[in-house]
Amino acid sequence: MMAKRSVATAIILSLLTCGIYFIVWMISLSNEVSAYNGENQEGGMEFLLMLVTCGIYGIYWHYKMGQKLLRAKQRAGQYAQDNSILYLLLSIFGLSIVSVAIMQSQANEL
Repeated sequence: MMAKRSVATAIILSLLTCGIYFIVWMISLSNEVSAYNGENQEGGMEFLLMLVTCGIYGIYWHYKMGQKLLRAKQRAGQYAQDNSILYLLLSIFGLSIVSVAIMQSQANEL
């Protein structure tokens, strides 16, 4: 079951906690979308890889989450648009919070 989160609240909490809630938000979103797709929940491992690679894996994570959300929306029978490249570009240009906010908005539609 995917938790519906207010995007505005999540952004505000991320800013107020100096990014700590953002990490929790990313891990939770990754686990929930993976569970919805019937895949292994690996949010914690993905975060660890982001730390070990100094954030490089995080850029790939954004692309991968776009693919996971595409599969989830197709599975739900909803119109699905592949936003993986958009998420990738946003993360490259330092707008990861915008990317995750869009992901959360799409996940809320499920």
